[in-house]
Amino acid sequence: MLGGGGLNCEVFHDDLFEKIISLENLFFAWREFCRSKGTKQDVQEFEFNLEDNLFALHEELKNKSYQHDQYTAFNVCDPKLRLIHKATVRDRVLHHAIFRILYPIFDKSFVFDSYSCRLEKGTHRAVNRLEEFLQKASSNNHKNIFALKCDVRKFF
Repeated sequence: MLGGGGLNCEVFHDDLFEKIISLENLFFAWREFCRSKGTKQDVQEFEFNLEDNLFALHEELKNKSYQHDQYTAFNVCDPKLRLIHKATVRDRVLHHAIFRILYPIFDKSFVFDSYSCRLEKGTHRAVNRLEEFLQKASSNNHKNIFALKCDVRKFF
């Protein structure tokens, strides 16, 4: 609980901010980020001046002058055409740095069957869990059950 119990919220938030922007966290975030992206040109360009880039990011965050860059838009077909917006490497490293610090705090409060963007979860585990529920609901495939698949346009 952030609001009560004698906890100074401002100190708590300042401590979190310092942990997020620490050089140690930024370098850890870089390692996690680039793990499977080392062949991408934008990642290689960032890595060429890695220390300068991470120190500059740290300074921008520290003096609160950081601004998120524009996204790059492109299309992919998987199997239908989708418009993707990608943040710059610098911004995605910061996303990882934030995630590294905040995830352990918030993950504890998520319901068990929340699978998106969670460690040890993901699509495959969600499908396996759904199969468990379907098996139970259908009495081991002895009863018919129905599913509704919806594609809600412009939801977000």
